[in-house]
Amino acid sequence: MEYDLPVARMARGDDVEGFYVVKSAFSKVANNGKPFLNLTLSDSSGAIDAKVWDYGGPVGAADEGKVVKIRGSVSEFRGALQLTVERIRLAGAGDSYDLAALVPTAPIDAEAMYASVERLLESIADTDYKAICRELLRRHSERFRTIPAAKSVHHGFLQGLLMHTGNMMKLADFLADMYADTVDRSLLLAGAFAHDLQKEREFRFSALGLVTDYSVPGQLLGHLVMGAQEIAEIARELDISKEKSVLLQHLILSHHGEPAFGAAVRPVCAESELLSYIDMIDSRMEIYREVLAETPLGGFSDRVFALDGKKLYHHE
Repeated sequence: MEYDLPVARMARGDDVEGFYVVKSAFSKVANNGKPFLNLTLSDSSGAIDAKVWDYGGPVGAADEGKVVKIRGSVSEFRGALQLTVERIRLAGAGDSYDLAALVPTAPIDAEAMYASVERLLESIADTDYKAICRELLRRHSERFRTIPAAKSVHHGFLQGLLMHTGNMMKLADFLADMYADTVDRSLLLAGAFAHDLQKEREFRFSALGLVTDYSVPGQLLGHLVMGAQEIAEIARELDISKEKSVLLQHLILSHHGEPAFGAAVRPVCAESELLSYIDMIDSRMEIYREVLAETPLGGFSDRVFALDGKKLYHHE
């Protein structure tokens, strides 16, 4: 019996017991009429599909994002590992487990990245854009440090938004210098900082801090619209010119590049065009990092939906 065996190290024939996170759960009925629970269990190393046969509760869909203690065995179904769970219960107050082993966290020095963000914000030359960013940081600082940047696809782990935003601001700083005769560095840096902050309201989060679903405002408006609304509100409060407010709103609304990718409008100024490319670069490189980490050297990955269904090659 392996205790708290990391998902990434599970193999066919392993008997396991320990604590894992319920990533998803669905109650179903088998062909024989008996209920069973179909779920995905995860830890910081990965996720595995699991079945609890002849089981009608109490653990179910309402417990997504919570920690459970399980006992079961690993088998293989249609070429993929699957965990058959014999016993399952919610973790209780008296249980002892390592949260860091259960919840994926950004591979960064979070304090250093946050300090980098602060330094770049203070380097913004335009006093109006700097004032807006200072107010945004005041409002969002606590959650900005911790929340994921996505439910899945890229940066879907704790401190993911800090990592994604910090990376983008570093790229923006470098490229604004390269194209200084074309790009307003203050506007570009402000857009890079502000572009995803409303993901704080777009998502719902589990008790462990991971994204479980989209909120109602997230589904009806989305973080682009809510982000632009907040910029407009702050600009009014600080008596900042309409033109600067609208330009920064434009960067937020267009940073996905094209309507087909979720942009509310297409980029039509140098800073918004560049911001959309910076966002794409960092998100795609993170997808490569996550996929290649699970792909053997010299081999190809499974098809990656987020990268147009390509299979990625992990070269030596």
